[in-house]
Amino acid sequence: MSSMIRFPSSMFSLYSSSSFKSSLFPSNSSLFRFENSKNSLSSNVVYPFWNSNFAMENRSFSVQSASKTQDEAVAQDSSFQGSESFFRSVLASMEEVYLNKNPTAKAILELVHSADGDRICYDHFAFRTFGVNGHGIDSMSKFFLDFGYEQREELRFPAKKLKAFWFSPPKVSTSCRGSGINGPLPRIFISELLVDQLSPEAQDIIKKYTDISRCGKEYAALASAFGTLTWKKPMYSEFQQLAKYWESEYAAWTLVNGYALNHVTISTHRLTSSLRSIRNLNQFIEKNGFNLNSEGGVLKVSPDGLLLQSSTVADSTSFEFSDGITEAVPCSYIEFAERLVLPQYKDLPPEEVEEFHRRDGFEVGNADKIFESTSKDQLTRRAA
Repeated sequence: MSSMIRFPSSMFSLYSSSSFKSSLFPSNSSLFRFENSKNSLSSNVVYPFWNSNFAMENRSFSVQSASKTQDEAVAQDSSFQGSESFFRSVLASMEEVYLNKNPTAKAILELVHSADGDRICYDHFAFRTFGVNGHGIDSMSKFFLDFGYEQREELRFPAKKLKAFWFSPPKVSTSCRGSGINGPLPRIFISELLVDQLSPEAQDIIKKYTDISRCGKEYAALASAFGTLTWKKPMYSEFQQLAKYWESEYAAWTLVNGYALNHVTISTHRLTSSLRSIRNLNQFIEKNGFNLNSEGGVLKVSPDGLLLQSSTVADSTSFEFSDGITEAVPCSYIEFAERLVLPQYKDLPPEEVEEFHRRDGFEVGNADKIFESTSKDQLTRRAA
């Protein structure tokens, strides 16, 4: 290859890792082509990869109650599989791409860090996918399942034509007393668009680009870590078609952002100052000039009152489409989550409360409103 390729700094040690090949790259040499946006690492670069069948095994999973006992939580925890340092390096690369493209998220993390102390923990990472031609949830979840994550409940969003699964992290050998990527492993939330429920015109656009991607679905985590699309840049008219209110703003977002981190979430109850209350944190963020997603109210509360969430409005960035038109498109945002102690543990001294004593999982009503962080309505409000 005659030209130099710039990788995120946290990826420098990955290529030589044996676990890198076994987890992100299958075996058997082949060529795979990434078509990148203007702000991606490079353009039309051919990377030598390994090729194999990444078909998901059929798995059966049980739905867990948010009120599971401590013994059940311990019994159902899975152990980490593979190299933890490698896995965290991949997460760090995903995070680096995310922070470089989303100044609001970077600024808020720095703001909370300066106000609260040295330790910020992530509650979850979220990704969006197209549920067609193998580019849906399985394409991204494969990476996390290989390292010991476990699939949990399914969530359905009929009005948005979406479904999602969340994945619980495995137990790790380290103390997890670090911050951010080096802290407790985050939950993973992966959603997919039910493409066959869209209009024929919208389906044709999405299938055009997933067809171009071809085996790109086997490298979803790699694409996220490198900050690149696995299909070529779309035309502006195609983006506009998908962004229409009767189609899917989710589809338009995914067309130009691909497998990029949709958001990271700060675990507020793991903070040490008064910001551990999500209500205080929301006030603090708005006082510092940041807009929060107002859909359904700034604070989203689960029916049991134990899961409290909020989020910023997404950043926008200039995107050069394949027909030469450059327009602003939505990027990502940052979320905040407070998980309250389950009723059966309410009498525990605060210093004895662990994460498994708190409300786990996700809530359809909350998540449905959080999705709106990238919507035109919220972005217009931000610009006003």
